[in-house]
Amino acid sequence: MPHTETPGTEAVPATRMRWWTELPLILLVYACYSAGRLVVRGDVSDAVDHGLALLRIEKALYLNAEHPLNRLFTREPWIGIPADFWYASLHYLVTPALLVWLFRSRAVHYRAARTWLMTSTFIGLIGFTLLPTCPPRLLDPSHGFVDTMAYYSSWGWWGGEASAPRGLGGMTNQYAAMPSLHVGWALWCGVILWKHGRGRWTRTAAVVYPLVTTIVVMGTANHYFLDALAGAAVMGAGLLLAPHVMRYADVVKARYRTAAVAAPAASPATDAMIVSAGCQTSAGERIPRQRHPESRYGPGAEPGASPSEAGEGAPAPAR
Repeated sequence: MPHTETPGTEAVPATRMRWWTELPLILLVYACYSAGRLVVRGDVSDAVDHGLALLRIEKALYLNAEHPLNRLFTREPWIGIPADFWYASLHYLVTPALLVWLFRSRAVHYRAARTWLMTSTFIGLIGFTLLPTCPPRLLDPSHGFVDTMAYYSSWGWWGGEASAPRGLGGMTNQYAAMPSLHVGWALWCGVILWKHGRGRWTRTAAVVYPLVTTIVVMGTANHYFLDALAGAAVMGAGLLLAPHVMRYADVVKARYRTAAVAAPAASPATDAMIVSAGCQTSAGERIPRQRHPESRYGPGAEPGASPSEAGEGAPAPAR
């Protein structure tokens, strides 16, 4: 017996994501991230007050791991220099590489992972806006921190002002420390590797990468421990919001597609209401709701013709 499908229940093929649509979207989000760090600078005195407040809270809670780590990184170049390279480079290399890997090899999971990352990044921008924070390296030297990026700047491609390339330090917001998206993005990378990777080494990297990144951001005096905790919290909030963001995006796409399909279908009906568009009809052309001349005067007759003109066989009018 042949299999028949009920109309309207056919399987709908999944929409295949294209790299030429994904790449501009990712670049747009990264541009917003960079522009947000650049534009939203805040007041320097407020940023310093916020940084000192975080430092006081950490000391009260015995969470001040930044000082011993920073002294170790400054005293031991074989630790400090690789840490600076880690901080200045991997943030911009590992995350995009994992996005590309997901897109090519784990396409089913790509959209959810990408939406999670982007949602968390936008939440981080809100944090930069509402709470500009001075990192430990920019506090007064009396607080005991050494800027290792400046201390080892001759070894790397970054300048003494920030982790940006030399000469471009003024183009970044150095008071965008809360939350630490270095830690947040590293945590995202760790979760992705753990869930979708295979093998012992991949699982090891999933744990080591975010852990070492957290140590690096504190040892280089770029972030407080509370900044790292805030970065993890931002990723958690992004994970919870991502399904809602995808659902809303699907609704918007469905409405747009419905409007795009309905617009061409409506135009023929509109045109059909105009019969002649102001032009005269040709001889013998029917007009809607008008009887053909042959039905009134007989075959071969024309409107206005007398019965004699209509043909010899035409009946004579009644007297």
